[in-house]
Amino acid sequence: MKMSRTSWILVSILSVGLGCLLNPGVTCGNDVEIIQIKVSPNVLNMGSKGEIVTVHTDLPYSTVVGASVFLNRVPISWWKSDDRGYFVAKFDLDKVKYEAGLVTGENTVTLTGFTTDGVQFTGSQTLKVVDN
Repeated sequence: MKMSRTSWILVSILSVGLGCLLNPGVTCGNDVEIIQIKVSPNVLNMGSKGEIVTVHTDLPYSTVVGASVFLNRVPISWWKSDDRGYFVAKFDLDKVKYEAGLVTGENTVTLTGFTTDGVQFTGSQTLKVVDN
């Protein structure tokens, strides 16, 4: 049976939550790990015909629950490992343009998600938005 994207995200987040409850040694709860991110493109043109916004992180690929990752309110489209083994998130450019609350000028975009051991992570970057 094929699960919808929403179902997959809910199952992933619930799995992380259950892992917190069932593994007393796992760090869970209010702990938030601050990570470094690099958003590409670093200038977002609202008139662009591009397709993808890429966010590079400093998290090992194997430690991230991919389906739990969002950029502002936009769910991740797909993910991969870079050549150093770090987690890379890919987002649909149109969704980022119109659902992430961006305005012309300087904006802060924030990547959030969970690691496989239940720790929430967050990283932010300033992104310039133009409308050419």
